[in-house]
Amino acid sequence: MPKRSNRESVPEVPVPASDEHLKETLFESVAGLCSVLVIGLFALTFLGQNFVIPTGSMESTLLVGDHLLVDRITFCPAAPWMPFVHHRDPRRNDIVVFIRPAPEPEPDADGNPVYLTLVKRLIGMPGDHIHLHGGTVYINGVAQRMPNDGLDTPVAASEQAYVDEFPSVLPTVEDSHDAVTTWVVDLPNHIEDGDLVVPQGKYFMMGDHRHASLDSRFWGFVPRENILGQPLFNYWSFKTPEDQQDKKGLGNEVGWMGHVAVHFFTDTRWSRTLKRVR
Repeated sequence: MPKRSNRESVPEVPVPASDEHLKETLFESVAGLCSVLVIGLFALTFLGQNFVIPTGSMESTLLVGDHLLVDRITFCPAAPWMPFVHHRDPRRNDIVVFIRPAPEPEPDADGNPVYLTLVKRLIGMPGDHIHLHGGTVYINGVAQRMPNDGLDTPVAASEQAYVDEFPSVLPTVEDSHDAVTTWVVDLPNHIEDGDLVVPQGKYFMMGDHRHASLDSRFWGFVPRENILGQPLFNYWSFKTPEDQQDKKGLGNEVGWMGHVAVHFFTDTRWSRTLKRVR
């Protein structure tokens, strides 16, 4: 009978690789960085987008200097490669981000038309009958609640009726009331019994601060394909002058960056941080 050894067998412990084998190669570092950039670019392009409020047209729902994260998925058409993602059409009273249907008066440096990206509240759905009386919006004959003290900014007497009694006063080429020319021509085609009727596939947008908002009253309906998304929440809000967007040049940009750095803690609106947009 063979004699059993008294020594217990000891499992082999793998020898750790040398530091040379653990070091990441330059190619691996570049590949990892590119992967992060591609994922980030995809998320910012198709899933979410940063949007900064430049004007006071949505006060006090949104303030100048609010930085929003915009959901770009919900309002997109359903796609087979995203079967579990929730999709829906925009609804009345949604706050939406969209491309303004009318170009800016001035083209860019290359002569191409410039279309602004705006954020407003969706007031009128396709088929809705809309008019304003005394600044109050009536949809299909029903008065709507005034959002956020929207009439606190006075307007010129010559513009009062156009803004608060829309569309009882029709713009003309001679007196456009700041409406774009294409809307001046098209607006009369959508009036029925004193109401503006929203056509199929299009929406009527207004700012919550109605006396400080250039909206569908001035440039018309927004096609469905122009709607980009819906703001989710305000991830950062910083006190910003309303004319900041008009200041151009490298010097102004550097100066503003310095201002933000110095006043970050004092001028950040902390109560609005991570606040959901409604």
